[in-house]
Amino acid sequence: MKKIKGGVCAAKGFKANGIHCGIRKNKDKRDLALIMSDTDCAVASVYTQNKVKGAPIAVTKRNIADGKARAIVCNSGNANTCNFDGEQKAQAMCESVSKHTGIPASDVVVASTGVIGQPLDVTPIENGMQQLVDGLSTSGSTNAALAIMTTDTVVKEYAYSFVLDGKECHIGGIAKGSGMIHPNMATMLCFVTTDVNITSAMLDKALHKVVVDTFNMISVDGDTSTNDMLTVMSSCLAGNALIDDKGKNFNVFCKVLKKMLETLSRAIAKDGEGATKLIECKVAGAKSAKIARAIAKSVITSSLTKAALFAADANWGRILCAIGYTDADFDIDKIDVDLISKAGKIAVCRNGVGVEFDEDTAHTILLEDEITIFIDCHEGRAKATGWGCDLTYEYVKINAEYRT
Repeated sequence: MKKIKGGVCAAKGFKANGIHCGIRKNKDKRDLALIMSDTDCAVASVYTQNKVKGAPIAVTKRNIADGKARAIVCNSGNANTCNFDGEQKAQAMCESVSKHTGIPASDVVVASTGVIGQPLDVTPIENGMQQLVDGLSTSGSTNAALAIMTTDTVVKEYAYSFVLDGKECHIGGIAKGSGMIHPNMATMLCFVTTDVNITSAMLDKALHKVVVDTFNMISVDGDTSTNDMLTVMSSCLAGNALIDDKGKNFNVFCKVLKKMLETLSRAIAKDGEGATKLIECKVAGAKSAKIARAIAKSVITSSLTKAALFAADANWGRILCAIGYTDADFDIDKIDVDLISKAGKIAVCRNGVGVEFDEDTAHTILLEDEITIFIDCHEGRAKATGWGCDLTYEYVKINAEYRT
């Protein structure tokens, strides 16, 4: 794999754009994005597991039931959730795309993000759609990425090239997510495009295979959003032999997709609301991947652990506590814990009990902006990684004032 430029426009056949149409009061912030393919695409999506779901999710599920799509439209500034006319408004967004592009409304993925429970006025969307469509370009990924952001502080946009059957293939993605992020799909909005020749059924299998070890392994605050959606579209224009079953090429594609989603997952966790540090929890030596994932999730979600790391305090007891209340079968008396950063590595726990360590050295290690908590269960060969962030004063301030 090679890192390249282009984001969601890196793959053959895709254009994108993002504009300010008037949903958000700040005219300097883009609030409407469109990603469009020149051809029909294979498509797959995963969604939030919250029982309260944004209206766009219901419309998108219907639209991609046939495994086909041509465009993704997304607004920020309003989640279109818990509104009596939500599905009607989401459908109107799809019809607006259809009106100005000729793409059937039933081939449009629709998403929204922002404040919950406020009626969505689609007038600005309809009025701005022609401008949005006119500005579509193969260099429009960044504008689209900016248009889906809410409390994000950095653009989350990546792309890679790779080879299948001697053909150069591409994959790119944009994502938004900074708060209301917790494991169990998809914990944000993410749109990925590729030109790999693959059926929608196998694209769906690949997505479900890799999401458990990527987006389902991040947490910022323990709150699972209502509008989470991860959609992957493929134009199938790369020229490789069609992937219609499991095998070598399918495995290569899964590896590439995992790399893309892992990159975006890390970016979301690092940009958590008010965050100053990325926290990576690596679990090794577990009896099963399920147990390893559960331990990692428990640690990255622990508010006490997150607060301690904000202060660069090596309070390893909080980590062990979070491991201990994990709902999984393992022997706590075999657990080892190390704290790692580019400043060094230090052991703080062996066989479930503390070991002597230099507090100043530990503090120096934890002052870095990327911290790894390494946990060895010494019971097997399974492993997992989770990503989170520290808990800061700024997180409370951002969410205390989010609506007002």
